[in-house]
Amino acid sequence: MRLPRNAQIWLPGMTRSWWTNRGILPAKYVWLVITDHYEPYWGRPSDAVANERVARWATGWPAIAARHRDAYGRPPRYCFFYPEEEYRSHLLDQLAEMAQHGIADVEVHLHHDGEGERDFRDRMTGFIATLRQRHGLLRDRDQRASFAFIHGNWALDNSHPEGRYCGLNNEITILQELGCYADFTMAAAPSPCQTRIVNQIYWAVDDPSRPRSHDSGRAVRPGAGIEPGLLMVQGPLTVRRHQRKRWMPSVETGELSRLDPPTAHRVNRWLAAAPRIGEHQFIKLHTHGAQEPILESLLGGGLDALFTLVAKACRARGSSLGFASAWECAGIINSLAVGEDWSQALRI
Repeated sequence: MRLPRNAQIWLPGMTRSWWTNRGILPAKYVWLVITDHYEPYWGRPSDAVANERVARWATGWPAIAARHRDAYGRPPRYCFFYPEEEYRSHLLDQLAEMAQHGIADVEVHLHHDGEGERDFRDRMTGFIATLRQRHGLLRDRDQRASFAFIHGNWALDNSHPEGRYCGLNNEITILQELGCYADFTMAAAPSPCQTRIVNQIYWAVDDPSRPRSHDSGRAVRPGAGIEPGLLMVQGPLTVRRHQRKRWMPSVETGELSRLDPPTAHRVNRWLAAAPRIGEHQFIKLHTHGAQEPILESLLGGGLDALFTLVAKACRARGSSLGFASAWECAGIINSLAVGEDWSQALRI
């Protein structure tokens, strides 16, 4: 059988993850986090098309969120990771309004390709300030604006083997200096930017002299304390039945798309692979929800199906399902790491 592309990078880690989790009891708490690589100007459309894409979310998502509640009576949170290079104030205003109602959040997404450290710092600093000051988004931590990050083209810390789509071997250091509290880029298979660490939540310590520093790190353990480095929150990476060719395995990365909608089988694979910290499991999914085929799939029933299927699977396992934003997810993780009451991160 032919292996998937770049399996030599992630297959050993996936195998270790499977071996470690074999026979493990279901998690007591399951946290569902949706991260959208949200690009209204995908495909270089007109301003009118980009505005329509955001407007459809602004009208469609609140109605979906109103139909679902987690085990704590809270609606789902949808995390829009918005790209700096596509900033338009009126588009962010629409997302900010949903954030004010507690059903959405906005974090930072960026595409760059070798422009250098000064350009990266300037773009990030300006965008973070605009989100915080102009739109009331993000949050303050240690008396400055903080943010979660997703790297465009998956190439965090100059991880593409051709050196494309980044160019900064010290990117993890820079992100921490700018106020990044966690990275949500992975899983990225079959991209060659995928890390060798699979299905873990861990701290990556930067080595500014080389790329791909997040290929290694120290896993978060309950009560073990917070380690130096940038918190890396990974989505599930595993294999499953192929959607059309049942005899052929398919790579599962937790991506929501038109051609790969949520199914009971996929939910079970997420629950088998997603990273755990003690009694808590974190299912971090991703999508590109500004693209029309995906937008129509998600708002046209895909998200309703997702929440229904995950809730059903959690009930069958005796797990409590909670909806969390990226910020809340990181708060729970840090609380677990220092042995504090995790519910304070949600104020429940």
